[in-house]
Amino acid sequence: MRHLFSKIALAGAFALTTATSAFAVQLIMVDQKGCHYCEAWMDEIGPAYPKTAEGKFAPLETRDISKGAPASATFARRVNFTPTFILMADGAEIARIEGYPGEDFFWPLLTQLLEKNTSFDADAN
Repeated sequence: MRHLFSKIALAGAFALTTATSAFAVQLIMVDQKGCHYCEAWMDEIGPAYPKTAEGKFAPLETRDISKGAPASATFARRVNFTPTFILMADGAEIARIEGYPGEDFFWPLLTQLLEKNTSFDADAN
């Protein structure tokens, strides 16, 4: 019987950890087919993003503009053009970057949003 309780407790702890990580900080890139700025971001930033401190702290999810927010998530307002980068925490939008200003401007903007709205510390990475 004690073995059964251990399994149940372990399953409960796993479910809690999984649920918590599902609502961690995330960056959602809203894009659409034929968007040249989206393609530029994918070429210039996309391959490096998951390897950076920012990418590890706020993993990227791409989302077509026609699909709206992911299930159990809420955007603060409608997305009108692409790309729009929406910073999410606990399933809610906390900040956004509208448009892609180029590689030299994107990184500082993203770092600033992360530092201002989350516990991200660029100097610690």
